Amino acid sequence: MNCLLLFLWILVNEDLVFSSRAPSSSLGRSRAGREHARSSVGPVRNGAARFQRVKRGWVWNQFFVLEEYMGSDPQYVGKLHTDLDRGDSSVKYTLSGDGAGSIFTIDQTTGDIHALRSLDREEKPYYTLRAQAVDIITNIPLEPESEFVIKVQDINDNEPKFLDGPYTASVPEMSPVGTYVTQVTATDADDPTYGNSARVVYSILHGQPYFSVDPKTGVIKTALPNMDREVKEKYQVLIQAKDMGGQLGGLAGTTIVNISLSDVNDNPPRFSKSFFHVRVPESSAVGSAVGRIKAHDLDIGRNAEVEYTIVPGDGGAMFDITTNEHNQEGIIILKRPLDYEGKKIYTFKVEAANAHLDPRFQSFGAFKDTATVKINVLDVDEPPVFNKPSYVMDVYEDTPAGTIIGAVTAQDLDASSSPVRYSIDWKSDLDSNFDIDPVEGTISTNELLDRENIAQHNISIVATKLNSPVLTSRVAVTVHVLDINEFPPELASSYETFVCENAKVGQVIQIFSAKDQDLPSSGQQFSFRTSKDDVKNKNFTIRDFGSKSGIITKRSGFRRRLQEIYFLPVVIDDNGYPPKSSTGTLTIRVCGCELDGSLLTCSAEAIFLPVGLSTGALIAILLCIIILLVIVVLYVGLRRQKKKETLMSSKEDIRDNVIHYDDEGGGEEDTHAFDMGTLRNPKVIKDNLFHRRQWGQRGDPSSAKDVLNVIYCSIYLLNDCI
Repeated sequence: MNCLLLFLWILVNEDLVFSSRAPSSSLGRSRAGREHARSSVGPVRNGAARFQRVKRGWVWNQFFVLEEYMGSDPQYVGKLHTDLDRGDSSVKYTLSGDGAGSIFTIDQTTGDIHALRSLDREEKPYYTLRAQAVDIITNIPLEPESEFVIKVQDINDNEPKFLDGPYTASVPEMSPVGTYVTQVTATDADDPTYGNSARVVYSILHGQPYFSVDPKTGVIKTALPNMDREVKEKYQVLIQAKDMGGQLGGLAGTTIVNISLSDVNDNPPRFSKSFFHVRVPESSAVGSAVGRIKAHDLDIGRNAEVEYTIVPGDGGAMFDITTNEHNQEGIIILKRPLDYEGKKIYTFKVEAANAHLDPRFQSFGAFKDTATVKINVLDVDEPPVFNKPSYVMDVYEDTPAGTIIGAVTAQDLDASSSPVRYSIDWKSDLDSNFDIDPVEGTISTNELLDRENIAQHNISIVATKLNSPVLTSRVAVTVHVLDINEFPPELASSYETFVCENAKVGQVIQIFSAKDQDLPSSGQQFSFRTSKDDVKNKNFTIRDFGSKSGIITKRSGFRRRLQEIYFLPVVIDDNGYPPKSSTGTLTIRVCGCELDGSLLTCSAEAIFLPVGLSTGALIAILLCIIILLVIVVLYVGLRRQKKKETLMSSKEDIRDNVIHYDDEGGGEEDTHAFDMGTLRNPKVIKDNLFHRRQWGQRGDPSSAKDVLNVIYCSIYLLNDCI
């Protein structure tokens, strides 16, 4: 009560008094006549006008109006009143703002406010208006304009609505109780702040006992365990949302939730029967499909994918099995040719298993199944079969007509084992160069063949079953016309062969080959041997290495100063028809070599050089020889100069020096001691003197010729010793 008085005291301080009549409260009025309106201008003190504030005489309260009013008269909203209104109709009330005049109207004399039509809170929840009291005669405002609000009071006139419905959801099959499925949401347009008009509660009208819904959140969960998709896949759940907290009289809305169970791999593949019987013709091609079996899986998608395997056994090597990705059938493939006469029945087992297992359901048992497949091979009347896919025959040109060059063989593999007859397809042998025995299958020439004209003939041989001529088979026969051996073989090139002086016994010193002008060069083969006249050769022999041959030493100790060149005859034979042979001669030089067998030199001058010495040693020996020659030349020159001076100093005649003596002569006996002709001929004396001065006396070690001879012999002896 004290709070109410405090509130009224605050309102008295205002200029206008609002009074309203509402279902929830009754508006009181301010004390009438408590304060009368005073003049805006008060008494004058000390000659000055004193302004005094006039208190507002409005009574303030909030206005409410019910929505969806269905009465015949305008709905009463409230009343405006001011303390300046003494009931003599001197005050006029005016209204402006939202809906003034169109929705709301006011009685200008009494201040009563009415709503002219029904209002919807969901369309507009409140209206803001302005009120003013004016003098009815002068139309002068008695109080300042005041603003107030008329609220539309909510009633429960809107049901909850599912804006996103209908819903679609999915949950895995075999899920435990309480597995989340989806969530639904309903909205209510009523005022959530007023009463329970917008308080929504969810419930299931249809779909139990499989699913449940949370009444507050609208979350749908599974209510039954182990729901099996293979039993029932789709569920339709009807969800209701009711306002007023679900109480009686509340409005409700519904929606449909379509729930489907998604597949999991909880079912193994199963064969519809345990035994499959397949018939396969023996003429079936390798790699072809000869049968189909299928294991059914109740699951779908990748959970229903099946892998087939053949259990090792009787037919494992003859057949294979693959999976058809579209319908999951097992396709039996032939791996090897079938032969009815060899084997008529094959039996094996096929295992079907899931490709993708779910470990949660392995406790259910093995996710595989086994079936037996029996394949019966059907006999087919087949054409003859040649024992080779093709034939190649060779014949020499100019071979006499009627010569057999080869044979073909075909046989009937059927149980009847019919005889076979042979013939040549005339389209492949237009010139009738060949003939064939119809029973034996031997091929012979009809005429002389010329390789230069046609080097290769391609003919087709036809084999026909005698008891079924329509069944034939063909085979290609290639006949090569061979060239007659016309040219003898010869050495492939002019070989430059050498043997080292330090060669060992059994050492290969040369590899050589042969060539032949006959064709084809790629298929020629040659053999090598020594000639009969050279069988006793003690120096070298020939060893055959197939298409090539080699020269082998039979001794060691070869010396160039003893023999510098050896000749080795080689007999070469070819494999032509008729065979040809020729004799070639290999020239072998004796050469000086390093210790590792590398060649130094084969020239004759090298005989005088020490073999096996290093380059530095050879240079040192050469320098010594040059120095020795220089010393000899200087020595000879000095001797010649000395003799010349001696002869020039002698002033006597040469004959005086020869024949001057004091002894008595011996007569005619003295003529035998001297060559008197020489003594008497001055020209001979001068010639002898010139030769003496030029070369020196015979046997003199200072002679240049003797010195050179000594040097030469020394070098030769040094080389021979090394």
